[in-house]
Amino acid sequence: MMAAHLKKRVYEEFSKVVQQHPLEEVPAKKLRLTKPSKSAALHLDLCKATNPTDALQYLLQFARKTVEAESVEGVARILLEHYYKETDTSVRLKIASLLGLLSKTQGFSPDCIVDDAISTLNNEKSHQVLAQLLDTLLVIGTQLPDTVAITQRLIEVACKHLSDTYFGVRNKCLQLLGCLGTVDKPLTKESEATTGTSGAPARDVQSVISDYFGDQDPRVRTAAIKAMLQLHDRGMKIQQTIYNQACKLLNDDYEQVRSAAVQMVWVLSQLYAESIVPIPSSNEEIRLVDDSFGKICHMVSDGSWVVRVQAAKLLGSMLQVSPHFLEQTLDKKLMSDLRRKRTAHERAKELYASGEFSSGRRWADDAPKEKVDTSGVNLIDSGACGAFVHGLEDEMYEVRTASVEALCLLAQSSAGFAEKCLDFLVDMFNDEIEEVRLQSIHALRQISIHITLREDQLDTVLAVLEDSSRDIREALHELLCYTNVSTKECIQLALLELLKNLTKYPTDRNSVWKCLKFLGVRHPTLVLPLVPELLSTHPYFDTPEPDMDDPAYIAVLVLVFNAAKSCPTMSALFSDHTFRHYAYLRDSLSHLVPQLRLPGKKLTSGIGSEACGPGSGSVESARLFLQDSMAHVSMLQSLEAPGAQDLLDFTIRDLQRLGELQSELAGSADFCATYLRCQLLLTKALQEKLWNMAVPLCLKQNAMASAAVKQILEETYKLEFLYSGLETRQVATIHHVRLQAKALQLVLTARTKRGVDPLIGISEKFIQEVESFQRLFMSELPHFQESFVEKLLEVMPRLVACKPLDLVKILQTTLRQSGFLHLKIPEQIQRASATIIEPTGESDNPLRFTTGLVVALDIDATLEHVQEPQNTVKVQVLYPDGQAHIIHPKPGDFRHPGPGRVRLITQVYLSHSAWTEPCQIEVRLLLAYSSSTSKLSSPKPAWNESTEGLPQTESSIEGTIPLSKPVKVFIMPKLARR
Repeated sequence: MMAAHLKKRVYEEFSKVVQQHPLEEVPAKKLRLTKPSKSAALHLDLCKATNPTDALQYLLQFARKTVEAESVEGVARILLEHYYKETDTSVRLKIASLLGLLSKTQGFSPDCIVDDAISTLNNEKSHQVLAQLLDTLLVIGTQLPDTVAITQRLIEVACKHLSDTYFGVRNKCLQLLGCLGTVDKPLTKESEATTGTSGAPARDVQSVISDYFGDQDPRVRTAAIKAMLQLHDRGMKIQQTIYNQACKLLNDDYEQVRSAAVQMVWVLSQLYAESIVPIPSSNEEIRLVDDSFGKICHMVSDGSWVVRVQAAKLLGSMLQVSPHFLEQTLDKKLMSDLRRKRTAHERAKELYASGEFSSGRRWADDAPKEKVDTSGVNLIDSGACGAFVHGLEDEMYEVRTASVEALCLLAQSSAGFAEKCLDFLVDMFNDEIEEVRLQSIHALRQISIHITLREDQLDTVLAVLEDSSRDIREALHELLCYTNVSTKECIQLALLELLKNLTKYPTDRNSVWKCLKFLGVRHPTLVLPLVPELLSTHPYFDTPEPDMDDPAYIAVLVLVFNAAKSCPTMSALFSDHTFRHYAYLRDSLSHLVPQLRLPGKKLTSGIGSEACGPGSGSVESARLFLQDSMAHVSMLQSLEAPGAQDLLDFTIRDLQRLGELQSELAGSADFCATYLRCQLLLTKALQEKLWNMAVPLCLKQNAMASAAVKQILEETYKLEFLYSGLETRQVATIHHVRLQAKALQLVLTARTKRGVDPLIGISEKFIQEVESFQRLFMSELPHFQESFVEKLLEVMPRLVACKPLDLVKILQTTLRQSGFLHLKIPEQIQRASATIIEPTGESDNPLRFTTGLVVALDIDATLEHVQEPQNTVKVQVLYPDGQAHIIHPKPGDFRHPGPGRVRLITQVYLSHSAWTEPCQIEVRLLLAYSSSTSKLSSPKPAWNESTEGLPQTESSIEGTIPLSKPVKVFIMPKLARR
């Protein structure tokens, strides 16, 4: 009874306490998700290893995994801890390698492990591990280039171990000095003491490295030269005293040493070109660039073809060499019977001092007296004789190609040398290797401004037209376009050989015609006396009219008409049918036949006609017209809708015509016209009657607006990917138009589809694209005042939270209230284009093949201003039944005949089932694009970042744009005979 009473009293007291002091809520524990520790996992693995093989296996598996920047330090500590315990050399070697790889991790600063990495060197006995540890220190040093204290410590470590007996350690030490050493700061006494030169004055890095030019191991000698070159690459000036040491290494027994020494001598020749150095075999002096030129010329006869190639290439960049040394590279004669001839000045000075001159009574009284040791003759004495002759006759085609390139570079800067090397380059046209022949043709074309071909030289050049390689023949046609010839016989010979080429290879037609066009333009006075013979005219008798379908006759007319442009008297030699043929060719081949002032004919004039001339005046007036047109269009806000549409129509028409007349402004005019076409389509789609009618009553207008939206999107992708030279401002304007089209597409979807579900995904995607626009073009937003995107960004918080139907209403209102966005005219813009030369589409003879098998169709096309054609240009074949095949040409099918121009020569394989009659297929070129390749697309995530969960925006859109007009080809698949 007493106990029950006590319990009751306790319960009452507790209730009072709870009422006065309510229980405090215990806060919920917050969970933090962490990634599993890489260091802990590695530690467990290494602890499980019972032998070196297991440990090495665990390290190899770990090397394949990615490590986050925040985990690198912990992993490095575990590796270092195991390093000190490990007795096996291979495991320590792998740990040292892993430390270097971890130091390269993006976002990790390796300064925290420098001390431990250096301390590992003190007790290491294995030379291989020591070299790997030094390599790790090199990685750390290159990751911390601005930390002077760490760099100085690493240099001291390198100097300390330079005396190691293992070549690999010395190599890594020299590499450390080359990558981290500084020229202006001498090494400390401590580091000097480690190299065994204590007490001597402080020396700089260059003198320490140069000590190892004479190392007993050729690999160390090579590493020393490369370390010195590394100092030069880092912008530090190498001392001239290194020159003599580098020249001695040119005679080293090992190929890699000689190769590095050649590079070293060339570098010093560029740094100290005008310095004076003595000639060892006499008391004379010479410029350093001339001396080094002679020594490198000597290396063109080296025993290793790799060194010969390197020496030949470097000769081409030594443009400061004296002309008489340059010319002796084409002369095989080695002075006068190995005697060093004194100069006329030296002989006159000696005779003047003796008081007598040569009387002529004694035979050879002025001949050189001193005999030169044949083994001691160097190339300065011999005048670098025959270096290019040896290079052009080398057994390795790589050496011959490098010699041709060097000759071309030197001849471009010296007209006299160009004339002397002309015969040698022409001889290379007969080389057995096609690549060498092609390179020599290109070289001659590049120096053609300095030369004029003689008849015998032209004969050798034209013999190449018999070559079976299309690339060789077309390169030769290109060469003849820029070459000057000396006589009318040369013109006649060139025409005859080109006509033979046309007969043997009909596919070269366009290339031959173009070649004759330039020959006529360059040599009007030489063509004039040949006109009666070329046109078969007679002063008294009428001659038969030639066939205008003959490509050879067209070739002759192209030559004559282009020569007549600069020779007004030539038209008096034309017969009546020649004038008719001129009118026909002027219309059909206007790019080959110029406008002529013929007697009794009026010359038409216009913006782009020859009357105005292609001078800067006509271009400037056309550019002014383009600017005025765009300025008028920018006033569209103040015009009524019908007037705005008429103005847009007229402006688009004018800009298209301007692009046809002025080739210099074709890209800008087409770009502006396409942009205005997008604005016109958008204006028509936003008409009043479309939005004031009930949805069921305007189905036709909705369909028209949907088609307009589709066309606008296609045009914006053309604007972005078909034109090169765009600035960020223009790309932002294109994206703005695309955003308007997608907003209109969303509104039309809401009007034509029932329910809210289809709109949810489209609305979210549109919001993401608006955010993407803001992120990509943040710097350009001030130029988008009163525009559609500015109005959207003002209400962006509301857009994110509102329902899809409310979003549609906001977009509809914003679209109709936003004004016309003015386009800044691009300064220099080019439109990508393509022209299919073959097939021509003119043949009525079907291409016959057996059903189920394939037939090859040759494609020859010219590409203009296409960026990365190997990745973007495709060939489309469209069959009559609607099937479309897209073929990816091989990278080797693209040639680069000139800047901005690409030639595509490929084959397309066709196949189909049997047809009852021949039908036409369409062949065209397409330009493939992907917005992920755009320069302004979002940056790609790092290698250790996941892309999951990121919003998929328009960066994943891919498509194709027609690049050329379609060409129709007759084909006839027929059943196989049984």
